[in-house]
Amino acid sequence: MTENLLNSLLITGIGMGITFSAIVILWWMMAGLTALPDREEETVQQQPAAAMDDSKARAAAAAVALALAEQELSSARPLPPPPTAIVSAWQLGTRSRQMYEKGRRRK
Repeated sequence: MTENLLNSLLITGIGMGITFSAIVILWWMMAGLTALPDREEETVQQQPAAAMDDSKARAAAAAVALALAEQELSSARPLPPPPTAIVSAWQLGTRSRQMYEKGRRRK
């Protein structure tokens, strides 16, 4: 019995050690990645401000034109509301049973 207990404790300890070491390694990796400088910010800062404003304006105009063209070609229309549902026999039986149980007095 003592041997089985020692083996189970050893296996549990190894498993917990692997789990916590993996968590710590992932924590260090995330901290390292967040500490790195963003390369996008460096490239954006290197571009002149006038060129950046012009490219953003062109991109916005293209997006609006594309959205308007797509809206005209779309065949999507609002759907009418569905007709009122007819209560099935299953629902009627369940509701009747619930009403009967609520109306019964408990002693």
